[in-house]
Amino acid sequence: MSQTNGALDALESEFSLTANDRCDSCGAQAYIRVQLDSGELLFCAHHGKKYQEKLSSIAQSWHDESSRLLQESKA
Repeated sequence: MSQTNGALDALESEFSLTANDRCDSCGAQAYIRVQLDSGELLFCAHHGKKYQEKLSSIAQSWHDESSRLLQESKA
């Protein structure tokens, strides 16, 4: 499974997740979107990494914007 889904990501803006998107586990800002057959999950960077191994086998796509954390801290 790749980190991005080319067709889906081509339709989305560079940073498709906003400050309004919240982690389904803790409520922090979401930086990871996981598309499953049953729907979508949003995670902060911490919970995305925590559940990546478990979800990778069933995820249709894994959109990870956690690199923005490094860009935002440098600004």
